[in-house]
Amino acid sequence: MTHTAPLWRWSGNSGGSWHFLTIDGAAGEALSGTALMRRMERTIGGFGSLKVSATIGETAFSTSVFPSKAEGWILPVKASVRKAEGLAEGDAVTVDLAF
Repeated sequence: MTHTAPLWRWSGNSGGSWHFLTIDGAAGEALSGTALMRRMERTIGGFGSLKVSATIGETAFSTSVFPSKAEGWILPVKASVRKAEGLAEGDAVTVDLAF
C-alpha cells in the first residue's frame, strides 16, 4: 500500500523531537481493519500498535504504526531514514507499507 503525506515534527517536554507521517484515508482504513482483526485474534501490539515494513525512496525499515487520537495512524520516521532520503519537516513523503 502506498501513501503520501507531509512529514511533521512533534517536540516533547524533555526537549527531544520526533518526526512522523500521518497515515489516513484509504491506507488508514486498511490499517484500522487489520488492527480490528488483530484485536479479535489478540495479537495486536502495545498501545494498539501494528508492526509494518516501510519503504521511503530507497530506504526500507521495520517499525510500528500507532493509532492517532486525531485521525488515522502515526508512522515514526527516524533520523537515519530522513538523512538517507534528504527529508525535512513539511516535505511530501511517499511511503510503501506492508503489514
